[in-house]
Amino acid sequence: MNLPVTTPVRETEILKDTLQCLENQGLVAVLDRERPALGRTRADALIRLGYAAEGETIYAAEIKRWLTPANLGAVAAQLRELGPAALLITDYATPQVAQKLKELDIPFADTAGNAYIRGPNFLVWVTGNRPRTAPKPPRAGRAWQPTGLKLIFALLCNPEWIALAYRELAARADVANGTVGWVMRELVEQGFLVKPRRRAIPRRLHHRRKLFDRWVEVYTGTFRRTTLLKRYRADTPDWWKNLDTARHNVLLGGEPAAALLTDYLKPGTVTIYTKPANFRFILEHKLREVPDGDVEVRQRFWPFDHEWEHSNLVPPVLIYADLLATGDARCIDTAQRVYDGHLARLFAED
Repeated sequence: MNLPVTTPVRETEILKDTLQCLENQGLVAVLDRERPALGRTRADALIRLGYAAEGETIYAAEIKRWLTPANLGAVAAQLRELGPAALLITDYATPQVAQKLKELDIPFADTAGNAYIRGPNFLVWVTGNRPRTAPKPPRAGRAWQPTGLKLIFALLCNPEWIALAYRELAARADVANGTVGWVMRELVEQGFLVKPRRRAIPRRLHHRRKLFDRWVEVYTGTFRRTTLLKRYRADTPDWWKNLDTARHNVLLGGEPAAALLTDYLKPGTVTIYTKPANFRFILEHKLREVPDGDVEVRQRFWPFDHEWEHSNLVPPVLIYADLLATGDARCIDTAQRVYDGHLARLFAED
């Protein structure tokens, strides 16, 4: 199988090994085309799959390394952009991850021979195979470390800030001046930032939807777990509806925020963002600290007030990401509604 040289080397190996595993299971598995345009997005490849006697189906493949339960929702949302015949290709899906993908009805295949693919005339469901070598997480650049993620979050919420002087941008995002410099360099290298040679022409973000997807995936997979302060339980499930966010200087996020925006979801977990020392609302609403509580209090990691009509909620970028982090099918559906209603316009001219 000859793969185009424009595919990154590691992803090329993952795709080649995965197709070989599918062929070993009796399927026809052929690379049809690399990096095809599908509307406003691109797949990593088009793949023809099927059994010789039954005909073949073309799948739009997305190649992902290092799948975890934490980032599955973000990956699922990206696959939806590829249409109904999307296929996830990965280095390894653990039994836990494989089962979750099956529950979400997300077709996948990996380099160990695990797969879940429901074709028009066939079904492949294999799990429990171990890879020959243990997968390693991809090396993330400095832009995707916590301080870089904070800066990119500020730019996603306020795209016009990209034209600010580095010192001003650092102050607004609450990061060091040096952070702005190396994040900008990496964004240029990765194709997310256009930096004209003439100073009179302002910088501008490029491929903003792809940048957004990447931020959500890294945030849910790594950074989000560091924001959790404590978990609590309330006596009544709807207590948060009476929470005076302005008086307590807190913001609603995740499921309750989405419930207010879409009227589509009944929150199973109440997410609240605050500063670490701000816990007066816990006493007022008689929340009890428990390890598995359905009220999660998270640290607010951005200093700016997002200018939109819902001053009691975190920015929609974060609402979307926190919904996907649950990995719950209805939360993933709700995230799409939040995107359509409050985020899509940010990427309309990308």
